[in-house]
Amino acid sequence: MSDSVALLFGVHAHQPVGNFPAVMDEAFERCYGPYIETLARYPEFRCAFHISGWLFEWLLQRYPGTMAKLREMAQRGQVEMFGAGYSEPVLAAIPARDRLAQVRELSRMLRNWGGQAPEGAWLTERVWEATVVPSLAQADIRYVTVDDYHFLCTGRDFHELSGYFTTEEDAQRIDLFPISEQLRYRLPFAVAKDAVAYLETLAGAAQPCAVYFDDIEKFGIWPETYAWVYEKRWLEQFIEGVLGSTKIESMLFRDYHAAHATRGIVYLPTCSYREMNEWTLPAAAAQTYTQVEQLLKHQSMHERGKAFVRGGIWRNFFSLYAESNWMHKRVLSLSARLDAILGELAPAQRDTQSAQLSKLLHYAQANDAYWHGLFGGLYLPHLRRAVWNALIELEGRLDDLAPRPACALEDIDNDGHTEIVLCNRHIQIVVAGDGSGALREFDSYRLKHNFCDTLRRYEEHYHARARQGESGTNHGGDGIASAHDRVMFKHTIGEPDLVPDAAPRFALQDYVGDDARSVHYRLGESSANGVVQQAFAGAEALVKRLALKGDALHVSYRSAVPRELCMRINLALPSCDGPAGRYWLNGKCPGGFGQPLAAHGVLELTLEDDILGGCLVLSASAPFQLSAQPHHSVSQSEAGFEKIMQCVELNLRVPLSSASDFALALRVVPQ
Repeated sequence: MSDSVALLFGVHAHQPVGNFPAVMDEAFERCYGPYIETLARYPEFRCAFHISGWLFEWLLQRYPGTMAKLREMAQRGQVEMFGAGYSEPVLAAIPARDRLAQVRELSRMLRNWGGQAPEGAWLTERVWEATVVPSLAQADIRYVTVDDYHFLCTGRDFHELSGYFTTEEDAQRIDLFPISEQLRYRLPFAVAKDAVAYLETLAGAAQPCAVYFDDIEKFGIWPETYAWVYEKRWLEQFIEGVLGSTKIESMLFRDYHAAHATRGIVYLPTCSYREMNEWTLPAAAAQTYTQVEQLLKHQSMHERGKAFVRGGIWRNFFSLYAESNWMHKRVLSLSARLDAILGELAPAQRDTQSAQLSKLLHYAQANDAYWHGLFGGLYLPHLRRAVWNALIELEGRLDDLAPRPACALEDIDNDGHTEIVLCNRHIQIVVAGDGSGALREFDSYRLKHNFCDTLRRYEEHYHARARQGESGTNHGGDGIASAHDRVMFKHTIGEPDLVPDAAPRFALQDYVGDDARSVHYRLGESSANGVVQQAFAGAEALVKRLALKGDALHVSYRSAVPRELCMRINLALPSCDGPAGRYWLNGKCPGGFGQPLAAHGVLELTLEDDILGGCLVLSASAPFQLSAQPHHSVSQSEAGFEKIMQCVELNLRVPLSSASDFALALRVVPQ
C-alpha cells in the first residue's frame, strides 16, 4: 500500500493524411504549440507524447523550433515519446507485414530524431484485437495503452485496474496499461483543482496508478477548450496542482514499467472505446443500444452493467459503408501486389523502390477515411481523396514495374458480384457486377484521382437528434462541455437532407421510362477491347458498350426500339462547392459545382477544377438534355451537424432510336 498515486499522463496528436494545411496550422497555434510551450515551463512534470508519423514530419518541417524544444524535453527525461503505426492505421485492419513495417518506420524516425526508440505504443482509436500482439512485440514495443473499459469487459472490477497487465498471442507477449475513463471525461473539462482532488483519492491502493492517455485536441481544438485550457490557465493550474500535491507523483510509463511487476495475465475482447462501439452499429441498432444504456442509467445499473452492453467492433464500418469497404479491399489487394513485386526485384532495385512505394501504401492505410463517428472522416471528401491519391499513384507505379492485363474479372469487395476492370496506361474503370452496368471506379493515373469517389446518403442514428433541432449543451457543474454532450448545427438541416439514397452513387447509372426504372444489364463479352452489356425486355432491347482509348472512356448505346434513356453520372471533384470548380458550356461558365444547372441541346460539357489540376470533358454524338445539382450528406463532428457536398450529380436525358448509336465520351484533360 502507498500513500501516493503515480500519474501516467499522455496525449496523442494526429492529423489525417490529406488534411488542409490551414487546419493543421490552426491546430498547431491553438493546441500543439501552446501545449509544448506550457510543458517546457514545468520540467518536473513528466508525461508521454505520441505524434503520428506524417504529422511528426510536417511539424519538423513547419515548426522546427518547437520540435527542438520537445526533443530537449525528451532527452532530459521529462517526456516519453510513444510509437504506433507511421500513418496512424487501425493495426487490426491491415496485414501483419504492414503492421510491422508501419510501427518500425515510426520507431526509426523517433530514434533518429531523439536518440531513443519508443518502448510504448499508442493504438489508433484504442482498437484492440489480439492479432496485433505479435507485430507489436516483433517491433520491440513492450507496452500499449487501452481503455479500462476493455478490462471491465473481461469481468474485472474497476478497483483492480491499477498498474499494468500482461497478455500474449502466438507466444508473443506485450503489457497493457488501462486508461481511466474517469480521467478521460474529467480532463480537461472539470475544474483543475477538482481533477487534482480526484487523483488524490486514488492514493492508498495496491500499486496505485492513474493512467490518462487521450487526444491532445481536447487541449485547445475542441469547442471552448483553447480559452479554457490556455487563456484561463487550466493546464497550468492542473500541472501546478499535481506538482504541489504530496499524494501525486508524475511518472513516465517506462519508469513505472521498470519499477513494478505485472498484475497478471489478461485476455481482452475485440473492442474499442464505448462511443466507438456505438458508432459501428447500424442506425436502428444504435438507437436500441442508446435506449438500453439509458435504461441502465435509470435503474442505477450503468456503472456495473456498461461493460456487458457492448456495441459492434471497428471492422463493422466495412459492412456499414460500401465505400469504406471498397477502399479497404483495394488497399489490401495492392498491399499483396506490392509485396509480391518487391520480392521479385533485384536487391538494388528493391532498396530503391521499397521506401517510396511503401510510404504510398502507408498513406492509403491511414485510418481516418475508413470510418464514421464524432471524429471519423469517411464523410469528408478530402480525406477519402487522400487515400485514393496514394492508392492510384501506387497502382500506377506498380503497373510500370509489372503491367497488368487490360481486362480482368474479380469480386474486389467480397460482395458476391464479379466486377470488370478495364485499364490502360492513362485511366482505369471498374464496372459494377450488380447488373447496373454503372462505374464503381473511374481513375486517372495522371491526376491520381478517382472520379467515382462519392458517398451515398445513409441513415444515421444521430439524424433523430438533427430532426429535433438544436438544444444547446447537456452538462452541469463548473467546467465546460465535452464534444460528446453538444448538440450544435453548422448548417440548416431540413428533412430532405436526411432521406437516405435508395441506390449507390455510381457513375453511368441508366434509367428508362416515366417512372425512372433502373436498367438491369447482363454481361456480354469483355476483353481488352471493352465491355458489352445487354438489357432485355422480351427481346434484346438495349446494348451498352464501354471501351478505353487513351485518356478517354467511350460509352455507346443501341436500342432495338425508340426510347428515352436517362443517364445519371455522379462525379467526385476536389473543389465540390468551392470557388475553384466550375462548369463550361458553349464557351461560357454557367456556374460552379455547388449550383444547379439545366440546359437543352448540349453536345459538350466541361467540368474544370483548379485543385484537380485538370478537367473532365463530356462530349456526345447527339444533343442531350442536362440537369445537374450538388449531392450533399449530413454528418456530425465535434463542431456540430453539417452538410457536406460529396459530388455533382449529372442527369442526361437522351432520345435513342433504333437507327443509330448514341455515343458519349468522358475525356480526362490534365492541365
